[in-house]
Amino acid sequence: MPSEKPRLIRSVRLPAAVEKRIETDFTAPPAPDAPLDTAAMLALAEKQQAFAMLVTHHCPLKGADVAAIPDCVKLVATVSVGLDHLDVPALLARGIKVCNTPDVLTDCNADLTMMLILAACRRAAEYYTLMKNGWGRTLEMDEMLGMRVSGKTLGIVGMGRIGQAVARRARGFDMKVLYHNRRRLDPAQEEGATYFENLEEMLPHCNILTLHMPATPGAPPLMTAKLFGLLPRGSVLVNAARGALVDETALLDALRSGHLFNAGLDVYQNEPNPNPSILALPKIFMTPHTGSATVETRTAMGMLSLDNVAALAANKPLVTPVTA
Repeated sequence: MPSEKPRLIRSVRLPAAVEKRIETDFTAPPAPDAPLDTAAMLALAEKQQAFAMLVTHHCPLKGADVAAIPDCVKLVATVSVGLDHLDVPALLARGIKVCNTPDVLTDCNADLTMMLILAACRRAAEYYTLMKNGWGRTLEMDEMLGMRVSGKTLGIVGMGRIGQAVARRARGFDMKVLYHNRRRLDPAQEEGATYFENLEEMLPHCNILTLHMPATPGAPPLMTAKLFGLLPRGSVLVNAARGALVDETALLDALRSGHLFNAGLDVYQNEPNPNPSILALPKIFMTPHTGSATVETRTAMGMLSLDNVAALAANKPLVTPVTA
């Protein structure tokens, strides 16, 4: 008799090709109509006697939630690179393996970062609103002027896979690239970028600053009023990493005072309900946490998660394991 297909549950509906593979190769309930929260996933795991839980940031597993995971669950596969919604040490201590989806979303996150840079510098949000309202009059030569991107100095905080991919794109705009990272890259990886061990020393040189680092649960924001003050007047902040990295009150003050020219944001402290004061500023270019939101990338993320489930079910090593 054929062996039983691995039993899994998922907190969100996945792209069509991934759903088709789940239907063919796994035992799973129908995809949810809306993202399931932690309580719903825990109840479903018990009901389905799931071998694996596929989750995203909609379903955090921390503290008491980890203790409540049924014993049948042997793998938590997060369809993301980020792990801040998971208590990895607690999961591993329970004997539950953890995996994520690195590498496959690098290019799309870097592409989105460049979109945020261009849109923030060129005031795309205001231009779009003007056109949707019917335009109606010719702009004056000195009205609604943006900031040129080409030739500017870009500061990158966090020079991992995504930061390096952003740097490669920035060079196409003749931008000078500076970076701050926990460690200096090898010269071949730097490709001419200038390393700053101290972030505060880098900030005064940055026309545009983009963040590409994880957020530590419970840690204070990286970008505070002090650090915004170190940026040159008229600079731009871009954040497609984690909302917790930015003190949003300090960001609003810097934008309202004109110290920051603009911002491009894909992530926020309170998702999916960002600070209304941020939403009210007409210049900010905002997207709803969509760095990996392409057919190609979301499909690759889902398939990689399923590869991990299949590997563990076959008593093989995980493809992309997460360790403590």
